[in-house]
Amino acid sequence: RKIIMKKANIQLETLTCPSCTQKIENAVKSLEGVEKDSVKVLFNSSKVKFNFDDENLSVENIEKAITTLGYEVKKSKVN
Repeated sequence: RKIIMKKANIQLETLTCPSCTQKIENAVKSLEGVEKDSVKVLFNSSKVKFNFDDENLSVENIEKAITTLGYEVKKSKVN
C-alpha cells in the first residue's frame, strides 16, 4: 500500500522547561508510524508538529504518549 502521511498539530498546555520539549520529542519519535525527521516541538507556542501514517497510528495514541509524560493536550488538528 502507498503510505499517505497526515500532518498533525497538537496544542499542549504551556511548556515551562526547554528540557520538556526534548522529552516530548523523544516520546513522539519513538512511536511506530511517525515520520521521525518531521517531529518538531515548539517551546514558545507549546506545539508539537509532525507527520504520521494514520493507518498505522491514531492521533489519540500520540496524545496518550504525551499525556503519559504528564503534559496536558489542549487540542489536536490533523490534515
